[in-house]
Amino acid sequence: MARSDVSNARNALERGSRGATPRPLASAGGAGVDTLASFVESLMSGSIDVIDLTQPLSEATPMIQLPPPFANTPNWRTHEISHYDEKGPAWYWNWFEGGEHAGTHFDAPIHWITGKDRDDVAQVPVRRLVGPAVVIDKSREAQANPDYLLTMNDIRAFERRHGSLPEGCWLLYRTGWDTRANDQKAFLNANETGPHTPGIDIDLARWLASESPVVGVGVETVGTDAGAAHSFNPPFPCHQFLLGANKYGLTQLANLAKLPPTGAVLLVAPLKLVKGSGSPCRALALVQR
Repeated sequence: MARSDVSNARNALERGSRGATPRPLASAGGAGVDTLASFVESLMSGSIDVIDLTQPLSEATPMIQLPPPFANTPNWRTHEISHYDEKGPAWYWNWFEGGEHAGTHFDAPIHWITGKDRDDVAQVPVRRLVGPAVVIDKSREAQANPDYLLTMNDIRAFERRHGSLPEGCWLLYRTGWDTRANDQKAFLNANETGPHTPGIDIDLARWLASESPVVGVGVETVGTDAGAAHSFNPPFPCHQFLLGANKYGLTQLANLAKLPPTGAVLLVAPLKLVKGSGSPCRALALVQR
């Protein structure tokens, strides 16, 4: 998808969010092809592919484990209401219980103390849930060192090769950790010293929050911070700086290997939970073929 198309689509979203009357996808006798009509045609023809970046959510989904005395989210559970039986002969449905931060999920600014006066999930502007995606691949480094930290040098090297990070983009950090997503022990990768998973170093987290055009960071691990981030100063810098700057986190992603370094568009759909600190979500990427 060309950058101009992304810009046009974002502008259309912004007009809609201000209450402007939407135009039809295409007007008879119009001088040009409408951007949205062209987009739909590209989806139908397959020239734009939709990649699912979401992990399945079930009782097998790994959950973060905080040490005592901190409280933990319970494992995800699904309870059957009826299944074409005497409790409901023509329908099947369930109810579920689980945390806001379960599976592939969205972190709202209010999740962290530095963002306590910022947006909850329901208050996040929808236009910020759609935007260009850049993918930085450090899967080889993370395989060699599970405590690998993304740095400013990695960003600069990426920009020399692919150009500057675009305004309003999501930075997606590929580490290959999604291959562990169905194994709680391998996913958390903890020993007597704590969890060991890749993340982002302090200086880069601060820059992403205060100076970069990035609106959010997406990762394949259980959280946006490294497993060892409890020992950093300050601890958990991605949460500390990004959420404090009214930016966002996106975790436990899948299929980042299917995305190009630049050119994809990310769509994030958390539940509109009033006062919610986060939400399980469906994350999708649009890729030009």
